[in-house]
Formats: sequence, C-alpha cells, structure tokens
Amino acid sequence: MDSPTGGDDFTPLFYVGQHESKRALPVTDRILRQAQDCNYDMLTTPITSPHFHSRVLALLSCHLSQLRSGSNASVSASYDDLPLPIIPPLTPVDTPLTPNKTIAQLLAVTSPWIDLCSPDPLIANVSRQVLSLEIAYAAFCGVGNIIIIGPKFRYGKAHADGLAQYARAVQEALNVGAYVQIQILLPITDHPELDIEDEMGDLAPFAREEYVEDTVEKEARRPDLYGTWDAWNVIRTLCKYSARLFVALSLPRHLPPLSIQSRWHSEPVRLLSINASSYLRNPKSFPVLSKTHQALISRFMRLRNPPWILLSEVGPIPGLDDPNAAVPVADGFLSPSTAADAAAGAGSPLPTPAEASQQQSQFPLGAGSGSRRIKDPTPHLSYIRHLQRNQPSRSIIERFGSGYQDYLQAPLQPLTDNLESITYEVFEKDPVKYDWYERAIAQALSDWVAQGKYTSGADSKVVVAVVGAGRGPLVTRVLRASEGAGVPVEVWAVEKNPNAYVVLQRHNEEDWQGRVTVVKSDMRSWKGPWHDPITPIGHATTSPPPMSMSETGAESERSGYGTVDILVSELLGSFADNELSPECLDGVQHVLNPTHGISIPSSYTAHLTPIAAPRLHADISSRSATDPAGPETPYVVMLHAIDFLSTISSPSSTAPTASTTATNNTIQINPLPHIQTAWSFTHPLPPSTLALSALRRSGSLSGGGGGLTGGAGANEHNTRYSRMNFKCRDRGVCHGLAGYFEAVLYEGGGREGGVGRVELSTNPETMETKSRDMTSWFPIFFPLKTPMYLPDNSELEVSIWRQTDDRKVWYEWLVEAFLVVGSERRVRLGVSDLHSSQKNGCLM
Repeated sequence: MDSPTGGDDFTPLFYVGQHESKRALPVTDRILRQAQDCNYDMLTTPITSPHFHSRVLALLSCHLSQLRSGSNASVSASYDDLPLPIIPPLTPVDTPLTPNKTIAQLLAVTSPWIDLCSPDPLIANVSRQVLSLEIAYAAFCGVGNIIIIGPKFRYGKAHADGLAQYARAVQEALNVGAYVQIQILLPITDHPELDIEDEMGDLAPFAREEYVEDTVEKEARRPDLYGTWDAWNVIRTLCKYSARLFVALSLPRHLPPLSIQSRWHSEPVRLLSINASSYLRNPKSFPVLSKTHQALISRFMRLRNPPWILLSEVGPIPGLDDPNAAVPVADGFLSPSTAADAAAGAGSPLPTPAEASQQQSQFPLGAGSGSRRIKDPTPHLSYIRHLQRNQPSRSIIERFGSGYQDYLQAPLQPLTDNLESITYEVFEKDPVKYDWYERAIAQALSDWVAQGKYTSGADSKVVVAVVGAGRGPLVTRVLRASEGAGVPVEVWAVEKNPNAYVVLQRHNEEDWQGRVTVVKSDMRSWKGPWHDPITPIGHATTSPPPMSMSETGAESERSGYGTVDILVSELLGSFADNELSPECLDGVQHVLNPTHGISIPSSYTAHLTPIAAPRLHADISSRSATDPAGPETPYVVMLHAIDFLSTISSPSSTAPTASTTATNNTIQINPLPHIQTAWSFTHPLPPSTLALSALRRSGSLSGGGGGLTGGAGANEHNTRYSRMNFKCRDRGVCHGLAGYFEAVLYEGGGREGGVGRVELSTNPETMETKSRDMTSWFPIFFPLKTPMYLPDNSELEVSIWRQTDDRKVWYEWLVEAFLVVGSERRVRLGVSDLHSSQKNGCLM
C-alpha cells in the first residue's frame, strides 16, 4: 500500500473507439492502422451493407403489396394464410465483414433500421430475422463485441409488449452468438428530446395501421428519468443476468440528476458513447465536456472493469484520403494554452440554443476564431486523452482496495481457522485503525490515573491484556500509548494461533525488550495474569502454573491469577459481531477487573440499508451450481458498483440545471444513503447475564429447557432481532442488504476538558467524521436469492435475526415490499424467501 501522504501516480486506461453511423468504406486493415496511428484503440463497423438493406426493403415491400392486393397470380392463398417473408442468407455484397486478423479490434453494430419492438408482427419478425443473421455471421467472423441499438419508446401503451419482444430477441441473440458479448445502446434517460427520428429506409414506418393506431399516444410523452433503466431491467431480467450482456450508455449534452447516474453506475456498463453534440465549446471553439460529464467519466473509470469510450459522429479518420500524410497523434499532451482553454471552457456557462446555433454557424467543429483552423485533426479524441492524463488522484481507500472492488469474499472464521501471515499483514497496513486504538488506550490510561483507580499490577502498574494479539500491532500501540501518557503498564498478549505465537515471541525479544508476557491460549480458556518466580513478566508461556481452585484474594495476589484492568481486542467483523466478538469477549470477561475494568472496544452497533447490486447478484448466481449455499451466504465485499435504494434528500443533492453547474463550477453531491441501526453489543456485560449463561450451560433444572434454536441456550443473550422500514422514492431492484458497523473504542473518562469518545466506523454516513480513510474492513453483503422490484414511492421492510445454538452463530433475513397508496394504506407487493446462513455459520 502506498503511503497515505504519498502521491498517486496511477493513470487509468482509456480505451477509446470511433463510430460513424454512415461509414463510407469497409474497415480494412489499413483503415484500422490509420485509426491507431491517430491514437484510437478500436473502430465500429456495420455488420451488413446498404445492399442488404435494400434487399430486405424490397422483400418487405413485395410482401406488403401482396397483402394489400389480397391475392395475385402466383399466390392463391387467402389474405390471412399468406406466409411471412423469409430473408435469404447473406451474400458477399451484403456484408463488409470477413474473418481476418483485424476483426478482434472492431465493434460490430447491428442494423439501426430494424424495429424489434414493433407492434406489427410482420415488422417484428423481419427485424428478428435480420438480427439473427447479423449476430450469427459476426460471431462466425470472430467478432467479440456487438452493439445492438436499444428499444425505441414510440408505441405508448404498447411499449411493454414491444419491450418483451425486444428482450426475447436479445435472448435469442445470446444463444446464437454463444461467445459474443452484447451491448445494448441506451440513452441515459427516457426523454423525448433524445429520441432518434426515423430515417429513410427504417422499418418502423412500414408498420400497418391496424396495429399502430391504438398505440399512438394522444398526449406528448413525458420525460421519465428511469424509463430507459426500466427497459434495461426487463431485458437483463429476461436474459437471467447473463454475464455476456452489457449496457452501452449514450451521454447527452445535459446529464440527468445524480440519482439516475448512480443507478447506471451500478449496472454493467461496457461503453460510454459520447456524441459530438454532447461537447461544449470553449472561447477558442475547442470541444470540451462539462464538469458534470468529467465527474461522471471519472467515477465510471474507477470501476473494477471500467467502460470503454466511444466517440460518435466526431468526423472521419484523418488521413484516409492521403495515406502518406503525417497525422498528429492525440496523446493528451495539449499545449499549455489549449489545456488552459479546455479547463476554462468546461466550467463556463452553457450557451442558449440560439447562441449555440450562431456559434455553430460561425465556428464549425475543427475551426478556430476567424479563419484560423485548429491544427489538431482529432480534437474530441485529444480532449479525452487529456482527461485521461489528468484524472483526480485516488483516495487511500481506492488505492488500498484496488482489484477488490465488488469481489466476493467469505467472512473469516478466526476461532476455527488459524489465519495466515499475509492476512494479518493486510490488516496491519491500516494506520488509521491503530492510531485510533492507540489514542483510545492512551486516554484510558490517563483517565485511570486521573480518577485515582487502583491497579491490578505490581508496582502500581495498569494491567493491559491484548487478547487475540495476532502478530502484535496492538501490543506495540499499548506500549507506545503507555509512554505517551506516562503511565506504567504490565502487558499480556494472548494468542491461540501457534504460528502467530512464534512471531509474538520474536517481537518481544527484538522490539519490545521483553516487556510483554506472551501467552499461547484461547482467550476464553485463559485464567488471567499470574505472578510467580517461575514465570516472570516478559516471558512466553503456553500453560498456566498449577493452582488450587480455592486460591482467591490475597493468596493469588503473588502466585495466583490476577485481573486485567484494560482488555484490548480487535475482534470486530464487517457487521461488528459476525466474527464472534460478543462470544469471545464474554468468554474472557472473567479476567477483567469487576469494579473498574475497561473493555476496548466498549460497544459496537450493526447497520443495514437495501442496495441494488446487479453485478454481485450475477456473480453469486453464476456460482450457485457449484455453491448451492452461495445465495444465503453473507459476503465481505468492497461495495463499489452499487446504488442505495433508500436515500435522504438534502439541498446539495438536488440536481441543478446544466448552466448553474457550469457557472458555479461545482459538482453535484450524491444523495445520502438511509442507513439504520440493527442492534448493538456492550462490554463488559452485567455479571448477572454471565451467571445465567453459566447456569443454562450447566444443564441444571433452573437453567431452563434448552435454547430456542438448539443447544442449552447458554449463548441466547447474544441473539438479536431487528425490523427496519426503508422508504424508496425511486423505482429500483433490491438485490440485497449492505451491512456496516460503528464501534466505540473508549467512551471518555469524564474528565473536564477530556477528548471524548474515540470511535471507528464503516458506515458511509459517519465514516468521514469518525475514522476517515480506514481500510481494515469492507462492508458485508446479505444477498437475496430472487431480486425484488420496487416501484416509485414504495417501502421496504427488512427483518434480520442473529441466531445461535451454542455451537455456531448465523444470520437469517427477509425483505418485504409495500406500495404506499394514499396517506395510510400500504399494499404488499411481495416477500422474499427467509434466507439463512446456518450452513455457513461462524463456528464457536
């Protein structure tokens, strides 16, 4: 891991392609090399030619003519019995593609003139035939990626039926091209202004009136922020979250609010398509992107698998008319004046439509002020390369988690498994956590002396035990805190892992100068510190000295077991208690000073919120054949490509207009997630609670009839249940629950002018203020077997249990969806299965 204060020299890879909807020439090896010389990485190519288009139109026109005439000389069948036309196989003049070495660097684009959503079965059938022919031939040629133009929102009430047809056609395409990856080209939002007008030769106008007349909306279609996402959700759901199905997202000139941007960020976006019309002009007519566009691109480029960028309609490849001409390479190194203009232009006010039209006529793209021409033949590409070289530095968490974004990991089982050294090493790279622990320990020591508490150690030393010491980072912090606070301590390090025990002994000899007593023991079996001449402080031991069980009080002060004043542990998991911190600390509480003993941490809480995580759901679903328990396993994962379904609106999260954003040179702020507390644990527990636990464990009559979920019920005081309500303003799909925790390491000693609480947090709402840049814990993810769709203005009820049978601990959870009707009534939309991680529970 890089130093927290060091710079980040990481430069993301931008794979940039060029797209022309009316590409005049087939993409040959020479054209591809020319494009690469200009610093493009790939090109698009149509799968079929205008000749094929003409042949399909002729076939369709002939069929429609026969239908209108009712019969003709060659067909004696009735009007209704006339078979649908069949498109013959492709011929060499029908396609520019052929298998060759350049094919892998091309993005194939299906015909934009088909209409898979048509309510006319004839047009829909012909469109499906065209799509099938194109997919099959492109797959045969070795094309790896195919772009299919998304559904058009023109049929009003019949849109749902047409969308089902479209999704069915995409599923067939995935079956036809078994190794092809398909991208559905969609606008970022459903807005009438973004509709693409029908062109000459499109099949949509051929739809017959009897099928279209009832589908035409009487009123103008209203914008729908989530309309295209809704369409995508139908497509990918019908295709069962195929790992070969992606989104190609088209970015308009004015971006929608961050809520819908965040939704697309959670989806498998493979391409960001930027049209020339989406660019702004700076004062020198250089094409630039707005600050909001730059922020969106930066955000997407931080994904584990960042999307490619496709520049559309930005002009032909330079130099094709003169192969010997020298073409400048768009390397992103703009001249100082041009770079300054590009940066300034992105934050300048957007022109009005009238101003933009006037500027377009005065300075066409590629022209400078007056008659001066911009020398760069690919200014749009140069600007993208400029952005690539000037991406914001990654945060400490982003650098630490590089490669682990949305990577599913099973939670650790430190009680049953001995961790490897590399696992400890990863934890120890987090300076924030150990700084905060040192701060809590130092404050606890200072408060101990200031409050005049008696100590359990010899020579008035405060006895500090680090239980679950691992390789010893907390032991080092205890010694450092003691020196900083000026309070002498007697330190014990308890660890069950025999391999880590060796490292602890070496640290004690080489780094701690023999000031620590290292104990090889499960903390729950450790009877506490002991003082005798046989095992002096600073030595390692694997077993306690023999002592009669009747030895107590003064008899045990020198040769028997003593107590611990401050008990330090780092047993927290991603959901606070999922690595059995409550059970471990309950088991070692008997060594803690019953009057003044302090536990660090003193308490912790678990938190939940529903999220959309389609990539995680697809990953878990793909494992279900080999891991049947996967859909009911809580996973530790660095959540990145997700969307929070329940958010808290704030003034800063409201999307301003594009001009306001550009004028103020500000970036919109994401809405805050609504994260609720599930339950909490506190240490040390009241002695009566532990006494009842021991009574139930003994199996005596007064201990009851056993636990509710098995066992004697000795650990039932650590069971929990919570039910939470989340309001979801915008429609979405719930794929599971994101879990976080907050922990109070030390409450504060109550001294006047004291520092106050020392806390840790992975909760996005509080992490920045409590433990910024902490990297030790990733969130936890509770998946749903079947995703749950939520309409606008719905509510989600989450129920979760922490269960135990005295041998293991597991979680159970379910989700219920409700639609709010009126002010009081709620209609239940559905309920998930009751999920249980008992098969993969954490063993005690």
